[in-house]
Amino acid sequence: MIFDVDQIDAVLSTTRAVRLRLDLEREVPDDIITQCIDLAEQAPSGANITSRRWLVLRDPEVKAKIANLYREAGGARIIKAAEQLKGTGAHRERTTASAAHLAQHLERVPVLVIPTIWGEHDGSGNPGLFDSVLQATWSFCLALRARGLGTAWTTMILSKRRELAEILGIPAGVTPIALLPVAWTLGTDFKPMARRPASQITWIDHWGHTNAKPFDGSSLLAAQPGVTVEVDIAAPARRVWDFVTDINLPARFSKEFQGAEWLDGGGPQVGARFVGRNAIGERRWETTSYVVACEAPTVFAWNVVDPDNPAAQWRFELDRVGDTTRLRQCMIMGPGMSGTTRAMESDPDNDKVILAARRETLRRNMELTTQGIKGLAESER
Repeated sequence: MIFDVDQIDAVLSTTRAVRLRLDLEREVPDDIITQCIDLAEQAPSGANITSRRWLVLRDPEVKAKIANLYREAGGARIIKAAEQLKGTGAHRERTTASAAHLAQHLERVPVLVIPTIWGEHDGSGNPGLFDSVLQATWSFCLALRARGLGTAWTTMILSKRRELAEILGIPAGVTPIALLPVAWTLGTDFKPMARRPASQITWIDHWGHTNAKPFDGSSLLAAQPGVTVEVDIAAPARRVWDFVTDINLPARFSKEFQGAEWLDGGGPQVGARFVGRNAIGERRWETTSYVVACEAPTVFAWNVVDPDNPAAQWRFELDRVGDTTRLRQCMIMGPGMSGTTRAMESDPDNDKVILAARRETLRRNMELTTQGIKGLAESER
């Protein structure tokens, strides 16, 4: 069988959490729900045991009770937060308004679906129980999308699991997994979201080891290997930004980097240059770097030796994650020549060993730097 990969990819990349665009007026036929559940049941199951059970809620009185419980579980707080954020332009305004809309109108959604599974998690950290239901629930969401319907994966009501079980008669020993509001969507023009590419979030053989380009099986250098470290900091991005743009600061923490000075009077800005000093044992060297991105308070990046054909590419990125800032430091070797790439080219039989050793040295020093920044930023609260 030959599949239309483009259509499959479209479904996979455009299945969104739909809340504002659920059609609250149009009826959803039973046969569509059962078709989607039949497809979901084709998902893998642990030991091939069919332990999933699906609750489909249509009765207005039952849906009203579930909606009230949902608001008690946190929906009322979301509605209040949306009212406070309205018109502020805050980072969370749009998402909160969408979640509040669902909380306000949950009982009007044509169908509420609750996937469950026989079994209770024992808190051991063994994920086996959920291995047999999460993929099936997502298959259900994809099947809805392929038919022009939408849903949103919600779990807030699970904090009221006992009350939920009483309303719906869920027996002891059965675990509800999510609450899925199901409706036709208002329009079908959903688009892929902006996400980090695989090259930035995929580690190669060791945590934090990256390849900027796909490895072709021959040249390690052509894949532009690199290292990424990340840390969450309980401080606003503006505070963290002051530390990441201080080009001398890493010298306080790194075992290799010795310090830097600006060669131009303007400080951190695109096009500015600075000279950096490094040392490993008795070996010492200097390099000139060029700032290639400076977008406060999110990105500060520089290329080493040559801005257009750099020996290395370095980058700090700051992302807001709730009330914290996720600081991400990345480096990519090449595509220009560096000491490491020369060593690998001159000793191709040991290129993997050379690369692994250099990555590990970089990773340790980058972790020292990001953890140092975390300590400084959090100490100033």
